[in-house]
Amino acid sequence: HFVSGLEFDLATNLVGQPLVRQQVMKGLREFLANPNPVKPLVMSFHGSTGTGKTYVSSMLIRYLFQRGLQSPYVHHFSPIVHFPHAELIEQYKESLKRWIQGNLTNCGRSAFLFDEMDKMHPGLIDVIIPFLGPSWVVYGTNYRKAIFIFISNAGGEQINNVTLALWHARKDREEISLQDLEPAISKAVFENPQSGFWKSGIINEHLIDFVVPFLPLKHHHVKQCVISELVQQGLEIRPGVVQEVADSIPYFPEEEKLFSSTGCKTVASRISFFF
Repeated sequence: HFVSGLEFDLATNLVGQPLVRQQVMKGLREFLANPNPVKPLVMSFHGSTGTGKTYVSSMLIRYLFQRGLQSPYVHHFSPIVHFPHAELIEQYKESLKRWIQGNLTNCGRSAFLFDEMDKMHPGLIDVIIPFLGPSWVVYGTNYRKAIFIFISNAGGEQINNVTLALWHARKDREEISLQDLEPAISKAVFENPQSGFWKSGIINEHLIDFVVPFLPLKHHHVKQCVISELVQQGLEIRPGVVQEVADSIPYFPEEEKLFSSTGCKTVASRISFFF
């Protein structure tokens, strides 16, 4: 069954994100096991650059849909590409609503990915509220089998601060719980006037089922990313190179240099310097 395939893939390939694995698997298991879900599955991914948000969402889609992100049932929105102009927000609202409605009429098992929620114009996302809740029929469509994933860097800084504070309190990142992070994420994401979720009914009506925090990555995680990138490119794994690539990435805070500032994002481009 692909759920165990996904779980294995997350366990082997997703570096340093125990909470993500736990939340995503819990959400999917419960949702897919239910032939008549009460509402669609709504997950919101938060964390700073390079911590795996896009990676996990595309992995998830790959397991759920035969053609992955190329599937006609997978719809990917980016505010910069699809909703760039603040003055056209009413037009965007109308077309987004129609698009989701039309696609759910075609296929209830559709997935909608909203990238960079932190750059979304406040107010726009609320047009999809009727599709996220537990009401039975919206515009005559049964849409409760859909999956919505919101991705955002918002909350990343707060997650990093909490992780750092807990590290100072001698609590390892493997021991961090969702409860440790949720208040900080809420404040950053849902109470921030710059955020796409600002004063959103999605938050007020508690329509997000799973908030998924991506933690900052440490030096040894970056080394794991370097190794898997080398494997993927079919290159020789030389410990010296692994160490050098990992060392060449900026770390924060200034004194301790604990966490990678860019996660694993620049690993691939840095490897090319050595080959």
